[in-house]
Amino acid sequence: MLVVMKAHATPEEIQAVCDHIQQLGFRAHPLPGAQRTAIGITGNRGEVDRGNLESLSGVAEVIRVSKAYKLASRDVKEEDTVVRFPGTDAAIGGRGLAVIAGPCSIESREQAFAIAAQVAAAGAQFFRGGAYKPRTSPYAFQGLGFEALQIMADIRDKFGLRIVTEAIDSQSLELVAAWADVIQIGARNMQNFSLLKHAGRLRKPVLLKRGLSATLEEFLMAAEYIMSEGNYEVILCERGVRTFADHTRNTLDLSIVPAVQRLSHLPILVDPSHGTGKRDSVLPMARAAIASGADGVLVEVHDHPEIALSDGPQSIYPAQFVQMLNELEQIAPVVGRSLPHGIHVQAAAN
Repeated sequence: MLVVMKAHATPEEIQAVCDHIQQLGFRAHPLPGAQRTAIGITGNRGEVDRGNLESLSGVAEVIRVSKAYKLASRDVKEEDTVVRFPGTDAAIGGRGLAVIAGPCSIESREQAFAIAAQVAAAGAQFFRGGAYKPRTSPYAFQGLGFEALQIMADIRDKFGLRIVTEAIDSQSLELVAAWADVIQIGARNMQNFSLLKHAGRLRKPVLLKRGLSATLEEFLMAAEYIMSEGNYEVILCERGVRTFADHTRNTLDLSIVPAVQRLSHLPILVDPSHGTGKRDSVLPMARAAIASGADGVLVEVHDHPEIALSDGPQSIYPAQFVQMLNELEQIAPVVGRSLPHGIHVQAAAN
């Protein structure tokens, strides 16, 4: 169910409706919009008495939400969600495109700072780097853990980049939430429901990657798990799905971008690095991602990918990253978007 408040409903009226919903034994989820506040109701297993709610002060109407992903649905919130970061002009969603770049793994302080300096100079606003790495082989590099979180915090202080890094379990989730700006939930954990609920109880933006074989509804239902716990700052990310194709690591499904935007208000990014697994495919698919309407890209950048401890073949060089930004700057206006301020000037200077 969804309670739609009147355009000029007061904060007191909104709180009174939330209190009433909770007294009924349900959970209230206030979602402010540009013109109105909508209050989603979860926890009900049947119809809620509409008349009882409609009689409350400030309520415009009560409507039924038919989709299983109630809070992620555009039925609940018509306006696109924009995730903002206080104290900066960085955002994910809206007219501006988010550019997230960095190595697959933090290998050393020197490596991380060298790459951060170059992506920051080019105009990126977010730095990605793995502290905890879920690897197929138990003998592969698993990340530096807490040391990597400290390194990325120092990168944020020096370059002003917001930090995006993955949590792989409840223990690492608490640490990532304390040190990073965005918690990433990887493809392998997209349906780790206890981890999703734990992330939902934290008040930190969550970047949720699509699972290797997840349908659109399963993807949105995973986001719903996070939102149902009260965290509404969820960012979706398409990173390729497993198919029969062997010319790429995964098959990047760009058709999911307009599909998500039709059904959901949540922003969606595209990861062409994991989506293809091949360096020479990253730039073409990044261009295609922005042309398809994505809210930004997440790419792996390494200054020496030939000796990277993880995902070297899909990591682009810093010079290629600059080239990518220059190409995206030309595409963005065609779809009514723009890159972060300063990218063109800084990128051209490099």
